[in-house]
Amino acid sequence: MARIAIVTDSTADLNANLRERYEITVVPLNLHIGDEVFRDQIDISSDQFMERLPTAITPPTTSQPASGLFEETFRALTANHDAIVAVLISSKLSGTYQSAVIARDAIGTTVPIEIIDSLNASLSLGFQVIRAAELAKEGLDAEHIASRLRGSSGEYHLAFFVDTLEYLQRGGRIGRAAALVGSLLQLKPILRVDEGQVVPYERTRTRAKALTGLESFVRGLPRIEKLGVLYTSDPASALELAERFSDLLPRDQIIRAQMSPVISTHVGPNAVGVAVFEGEGA
Repeated sequence: MARIAIVTDSTADLNANLRERYEITVVPLNLHIGDEVFRDQIDISSDQFMERLPTAITPPTTSQPASGLFEETFRALTANHDAIVAVLISSKLSGTYQSAVIARDAIGTTVPIEIIDSLNASLSLGFQVIRAAELAKEGLDAEHIASRLRGSSGEYHLAFFVDTLEYLQRGGRIGRAAALVGSLLQLKPILRVDEGQVVPYERTRTRAKALTGLESFVRGLPRIEKLGVLYTSDPASALELAERFSDLLPRDQIIRAQMSPVISTHVGPNAVGVAVFEGEGA
């Protein structure tokens, strides 16, 4: 069986246990706070970032990994793998995918390297990464793993609500018109990732209604194979939401994950979300 390395980036929001279990290599994005640069989830944790966010003099920003870091990672993996599959944050949300492509092209044909645009983010990306690892263990080669993931990208869903659209608008991840509507009406808007972009999904006025909206989103899907609940700074709301899904999946199969500092930069404090993989052919 071919030895296939699975690579992703730090926005996949996979905890250490999952990364170890599926032997996943993670390339960090960068977080900029003033003159300081941090490697996402290496130099700064999600809790540390949330503590610093309210006192940041200038708004934090993010940047993709340098192509050289991907090249270094890929070259190291070629030493003991026959192929590499890298599943990365949507190319419409970050330049991370392009950095990986540049790295692959620089390396040439040492081993096959498949770069997959997940068209998603956070744990919805993470579920695609896990699926790639599962397919590798089933014996599929890199080309077929990539084909399966690209063909099923529509089965992965990410929806979330934010306290304010300020952070998404500031980072250019959602249009100014949506930010204006949200601020004027003091909404707790639910958004989702659709075809790789963040788009409005539902307008709600309170956190309670937003949580119910996320529950309805999940229950409206025809099938649920994997389910996760996400948060930036409100683990209690994430736990409450996870408990609502106990009739859908066993409680220990519902993943609770804190969004990475890079993701949190763009959604802000008190955000809560859900990630779902319907299952291939759902």
